[in-house]
Amino acid sequence: MLTYDFSLFPILETERLYLRKLSESDVVEVFEMRSDPANMKFIPRPLIQDHTEALAHIAKINDQIEANQGINWAVTLKGNDKLVGIMGFYRTEFEHFRSEIGYMIHPDYHGQGIVSEAIKKLVEYAFSTMGLHSIVAVIDPDNVASEKVLQKNGFVKEGHFKENEFYDGKFIDSVHYSIVNK
Repeated sequence: MLTYDFSLFPILETERLYLRKLSESDVVEVFEMRSDPANMKFIPRPLIQDHTEALAHIAKINDQIEANQGINWAVTLKGNDKLVGIMGFYRTEFEHFRSEIGYMIHPDYHGQGIVSEAIKKLVEYAFSTMGLHSIVAVIDPDNVASEKVLQKNGFVKEGHFKENEFYDGKFIDSVHYSIVNK
């Protein structure tokens, strides 16, 4: 069975990006991302209401890292420590060597190729270092931008699930994309 040890948090880099551990100093940007209805449009989770909830979100992410249950990175531009996004792996099925990738980018940085660049690095890390065999991404069927990013990075559509989640008083669809380590 797959196991992790994130006690030495892995810092990752790409040509433009630096991926580090989230900290309480990221509270403003986390609040801005997760309290913005437009930015949360395709993410079926409640909007964060204040900085206390943003700090709790950061703590939850870091608690999962400490428990070796999943890992998320704060995405920054090289040379600037300001958070521009969060991405990583959660809902790991250790017995199946499979995890779900999730990502969110600050609205000020949409359309700059940051998500695609970071996904490429995370997929490489997941297969070469974490030992994952496959990665799934679950998206809203109307999230065309996310779909394009996934396709650009080698993910293929596994299926469109009709009304398979219940959120905010209604049933919603989800689309699953995946990539397998060859």
